[in-house]
Amino acid sequence: MPRAATTPQALVVVGASAGGIEALRELVAGLPADLPAAVLVVVHVPPTGTSALPVILGRRGPLRARHAEDGAELRAGELLVAPPDHHLVVVEDRVGLTRGPQENGHRPAVDVLFRSAARAWGSRVMAVVLSGALDDGAAGVIAVKERGGRCVVQSDPLFDGMPRAASRVDHPDAELPVAEIPGRLIAWLDELPDRPGAPVSKLIEEETDVAEMDPHALHALDRPGEPAGFGCPDCAGALYRIEEGNLARFRCRVGHAWSPESLLVRQTVALEGALWMALRSLEEKAALNTELGRRATADGRPRSAERFGADAVEALRAAELVRQLVVDLGRPQDETDAVEPGSA
Repeated sequence: MPRAATTPQALVVVGASAGGIEALRELVAGLPADLPAAVLVVVHVPPTGTSALPVILGRRGPLRARHAEDGAELRAGELLVAPPDHHLVVVEDRVGLTRGPQENGHRPAVDVLFRSAARAWGSRVMAVVLSGALDDGAAGVIAVKERGGRCVVQSDPLFDGMPRAASRVDHPDAELPVAEIPGRLIAWLDELPDRPGAPVSKLIEEETDVAEMDPHALHALDRPGEPAGFGCPDCAGALYRIEEGNLARFRCRVGHAWSPESLLVRQTVALEGALWMALRSLEEKAALNTELGRRATADGRPRSAERFGADAVEALRAAELVRQLVVDLGRPQDETDAVEPGSA
């Protein structure tokens, strides 16, 4: 007979990305059915389609696993997974789903879950950062630690970007192989502090409200941070630089948020898109000049035909330069440095 649901003593919030599914499987396999905490999971998944992650995790361990539903009550021994294209947030003793602005190019984002959990549950939050690329989750770890919660990062990930970033911005309470993390969480549950933790900072409040699409936060004239001099790659709006601990990150007026590494990656993607558009325009210009040159020749206008031909050659020359920029943009830095200009 299923155990009756109870109010959790604490929250375990988990973030993962590349290489994180196998780590999650091992993590949940080590958690007991009578875990006195609710487990909330964010994994970076494509915004379209369906996710089978609750089924995968439910088969691996004893916890009841399902996709989170807006307004669902938090229950001990239950594992809630963020569905595709929705942030998972904690609102007091329930969870919420929101299509708030992407953070680090993701929705769901790990930072959103960690930050909202820290705001709602303070020192009763235990954050787990598993395998993943780049640095989503790092800002969320700062919020969790600021409120008195604890953090453990995976020491044996397939991709060490997320665990390394979390360790760099704030000293985790533990760095462990994934097989040892369940035992550490259970030990921490026996040591839960009586106090709720440090007061919620204005920054945590404001940024959680943005993720929840709170109108007052979205329309506020003041924005956290100082103008950064960069544009948001998602909406072209001005970015504001936020200093939090030893982490510098960015957020635009409509709410898109970026950690440094994620911003750099998205800028590179945007730059490549702009280069492909420039390449298309140059190829079309060359083709049009070539066609006009043929018509000028047929009409007996040799000087016009010569001019159109020269313009076509110039456009193709420029197109080749842009094409080489696209090639260099995707080449590893050490390989790019080894190629002499014009030799590729």
